[in-house]
Amino acid sequence: MKKFLLSFAIITIFAFCADAQKVAYINTEVILETIPEYQAAQIELNELSDKYKAIIEAEIGEIDQLYQRYQQVKNSLTPAQRTAREQEIISKEQVVKNKQRIYFGEDGIMAKRSEELIGPIQARVNSAIETVATMDDFAIIIDLAITPGVVYKNSKYDLTERVLQLIQIMDIKNIKQ
Repeated sequence: MKKFLLSFAIITIFAFCADAQKVAYINTEVILETIPEYQAAQIELNELSDKYKAIIEAEIGEIDQLYQRYQQVKNSLTPAQRTAREQEIISKEQVVKNKQRIYFGEDGIMAKRSEELIGPIQARVNSAIETVATMDDFAIIIDLAITPGVVYKNSKYDLTERVLQLIQIMDIKNIKQ
């Protein structure tokens, strides 16, 4: 009987302490695809990325040609000449790797440009999400674009359209100012 009363007391305490948490979801991919500035930023970033990739690929091609030429004459070179050619190839490879870091690394040109172009857009989206969450007292909003493994979703809890509408309202207010 004591175990039953203790279990009942614990369940009762948890029942009173546990608030019903409201949960909803959004899809930021859908939201971002409807924002013209985001689409323009993506085009600019893709063009910039393609430009840097072409530079890297051209330099890798030159290194490959240098290596192929080295392989053809390797047997006719003195050990000192072989070492010099190998060092030249290694040095050029290091330069290319350094350029890759400069262009595509965490603090690279692409990351900085992406933050410049997309950061303000993401801030607007996040602000709209927070506003919707606060207005309707949601404890958690899940982003389907970055949450793998969602096996069921009820469209009743999809806030994507409401966030889009709020962003449009915010944009109209900013234009009028």
